[in-house]
Amino acid sequence: MIPLSNNSEIEAYKHLLLEMASETSVTALLDLIVRGLGRITDMALARIWLIRPGDICHDCHMAGECPDRERCLHLVASAGKSKAGHHSWDTLNGFFRRFPIGIRKVGKIAATGEPFEVVDIKGDSQWIVHPQWVAQEGIAAYSGQPLKAGNTTLGVLSVFSRRALNAEMVPWLRLVANHAAISIMNAQTFADNTALRKQLNLENRFLKQEIEEVRSFGGIVGKSEAIRNIIKKIHLVAPTTANVLIMGESGTGKELIAREIHKLSPRRDRAMIRVNCASIPPDLYESEFFGHARGAFTGAVKPRAGRFGAAHQGTLFLDEVGEIPLTLQGKLLRVLQEGEYERVGEERTRQADARIIAATNRDLKREIQENQFREDLYFRLNVFPIEVPPLRQRPDDIPPLAAHLLRAIAQRSNCPPPVLTQKNIQDLKGYHWPGNVRELQNILERAMILSENGRLSIDLPGTPVQGRVPVPEARLTDKAVLSESRIREMERQNTQRALETCGWQIYGEKGAAALIGINPTTLIARMKRMGLKKPGVS
Repeated sequence: MIPLSNNSEIEAYKHLLLEMASETSVTALLDLIVRGLGRITDMALARIWLIRPGDICHDCHMAGECPDRERCLHLVASAGKSKAGHHSWDTLNGFFRRFPIGIRKVGKIAATGEPFEVVDIKGDSQWIVHPQWVAQEGIAAYSGQPLKAGNTTLGVLSVFSRRALNAEMVPWLRLVANHAAISIMNAQTFADNTALRKQLNLENRFLKQEIEEVRSFGGIVGKSEAIRNIIKKIHLVAPTTANVLIMGESGTGKELIAREIHKLSPRRDRAMIRVNCASIPPDLYESEFFGHARGAFTGAVKPRAGRFGAAHQGTLFLDEVGEIPLTLQGKLLRVLQEGEYERVGEERTRQADARIIAATNRDLKREIQENQFREDLYFRLNVFPIEVPPLRQRPDDIPPLAAHLLRAIAQRSNCPPPVLTQKNIQDLKGYHWPGNVRELQNILERAMILSENGRLSIDLPGTPVQGRVPVPEARLTDKAVLSESRIREMERQNTQRALETCGWQIYGEKGAAALIGINPTTLIARMKRMGLKKPGVS
């Protein structure tokens, strides 16, 4: 290295201080400090340790000396070269990658907040761990400076010099340490603010996908004993961190229950992110749940945070969780067990801090017996179960539900709500409702369109409206009780009838999904489960 004059050294220190003030990345700032010091005359090695939680106690070289396993000094930046220039000392995984606070010279600097300086090692070498290295590299002096911001010690800056420290160098090193501490604090604050802004933007993007439906039809409505029992369970589990599994047929309002739990939980100020597990292609599950790095696969042109990232410190709602392929259930189980995950194409481990609420319309116990669902994942999800009975089992809820939905539809359509007559209520209560509340909503919306002079014209499957040929429809009487197998058979018949009526069209206003009152993805999953296929399609 070409020796610099004193004036040149001072200019180098000044330049380093200016560079530090403009750097907003913590990692880049730390590297800038140690490399900037390494460029100054005869600096052999510059290192920075920051105080962070204990993390490698089981294999730390100094674990036997450590008085406190909670916090220690982590080596976060290192720069320097051997005297001959053959060896670089940039690694962060060496013997001194951790220092217990209060132990040895670096640990004592962090504990006391006082600098430790040896202007000439020849006269004070008792503290040197490797005297041979000092002699071989011609180390003449050492400066250890606390990184203090106000009354807080962030870490330690250490510098080994091949030249004795003169009266001018010591104050400059202290000045660099003071500015470094402030710059590190500022960079960390900037990083925290940037992360928070990204989190809020991410939450906002996901919430926009859900907000219209919630605004129009939100709220749990009903007066039956079943609804009162569900509301009681919601109030019991909402303040806890327990995972919740909501079970019930499609269209029974499982998402409304999940939103109510989130709204009453300590996480209500953060987002509830919904994942429709039935709509995700198998090869995109990891990316959808955990995110991916840029270039992780073809088409990954920019990084993606994933749903766990978007739900950080909030709630993750796994709708139709039974549709997750068996081969991918283990990856979800790992996150629930360990609270950690990695984005696709990224080695960094991230913490998963999201409360899990899952919902399913499938019999998961039967799925476990048929080796279609992992039993260990089921027990992780089923900490607090809530079962939502179908609408046909709670007919007392139909009148208030219908009135509520009609008001919401009328408000959205900017028109007065029509009169709900006793005949309308009798018709609604007499129908079997395979699509439950969602089907009720769709039928009422269709009735609003067909209504004349404020009178509802309710078009129920099996009821002749506008020339429709009646189709025999099984109904429950006040005394009739159907077995579970009979209900499943009726559901299958109804699904097939809807498909045949719509010419096996699934999507769109004239599709079978809209006719039944369920999502197209749910209908597709149901068809697979029931083995229903369009004639002529293998």
